Amino acid sequence: MSNQGINESESRESGVSRRNFIGKTMLAGAGIAASSMILGTMQNQADAQTKSSKPINAANKDFRKLGSLEVSPIGLGCMSMVAGFYNPAPPKSEMIRQIRTAVERGVTFFDTAEVYGPFASEEVVGEALEPFKGKVVIASKFGFNFENGRTIGRNSRPENIRRAVEGSLKRLRIEAVDLYYQHRADPNVPIEDVAGTVKELIQAGKIKHFGLSEMSPETIRKAHAVQKVSAVQSEYSLLERVLENGVIPVCEELGMGFVPWGPTARAYLADRFNEFSRFASEDRRASVSYFTPEAFKANLPLIALVREWALRKDVTPVQFSLGWLLAQKPFIVPIPGTTNPYHLKENLGAVDVKFTADELKEIRASLAQIKLEGVRSPESVLVNQ
Repeated sequence: MSNQGINESESRESGVSRRNFIGKTMLAGAGIAASSMILGTMQNQADAQTKSSKPINAANKDFRKLGSLEVSPIGLGCMSMVAGFYNPAPPKSEMIRQIRTAVERGVTFFDTAEVYGPFASEEVVGEALEPFKGKVVIASKFGFNFENGRTIGRNSRPENIRRAVEGSLKRLRIEAVDLYYQHRADPNVPIEDVAGTVKELIQAGKIKHFGLSEMSPETIRKAHAVQKVSAVQSEYSLLERVLENGVIPVCEELGMGFVPWGPTARAYLADRFNEFSRFASEDRRASVSYFTPEAFKANLPLIALVREWALRKDVTPVQFSLGWLLAQKPFIVPIPGTTNPYHLKENLGAVDVKFTADELKEIRASLAQIKLEGVRSPESVLVNQ
């Protein structure tokens, strides 16, 4: 039995499990079809729209702003579409189909990086989105050295940024990168030099918008003073909320967007796993602190809370978790990654999950009572990662 099969067989049998809710996925998104339609009719309509290549618009009915950059409220993270993260490399043709299906369903925001693969993710994204030039937003990232197909350390020196952008442009098959993040801070290069180099590349027409990933509030401010930062990316979910300590407030203050990666905590919040779940060594979750049996057991009250609210909202745990993120701030744009077409539909259904102010207060009060283990400390946000 595969590792995934072991995990799924060990998951608790819950009325809100990801598997049990696949049939409800399309009911959750009014943009996919009217909720009054029966499931079979909705599937036929969705299939017909997919074949005609007309946008279903499940994800883009309420666009959001990352600075001045307009995107669908839910994007698609493309890291897991290549080997080395959570799975063996999926067939390239299937990932191209997955990305194009996302476009047809209204997604306009796609996230990749040169380090994913390395380079392979950008190549898949570039080929998949070539027919949609000018209609979608592609975000990528720079900041590493490579040797013989391996990542060998951080490098955000000006000459390396210029090398990186040329490679990204070629692989992505575009003339300018819509949003280019510094992937991680380089301790040997002042952020002012990085921002200045990006500013020059924006003036040269190679980059449209500047972003930062896993940076402290102080670093964000310093970069923004040299070149306007449109978006900041970091891990943020119901499980990992420490970015509320400084980073998200500075984004709001300076008019930046915030892009959570890991918005379902690597499927932690999908109610698929428990303290008995184990992961293959090549699966990134095997080394993530909150996936240890001890942390998972300690954090079960959070999973119970997610399950309870998913039932109350008649959605899946994933849809509740993504919907909660969307409800925090209007400039937050999650980028859940998935290689599974059913999970893509499920993710996009989160745009229809709505909360009253009282419900959000109730959820916050419940979260405050749960002591989490295996998560980042609030102080960790105040230094570059």
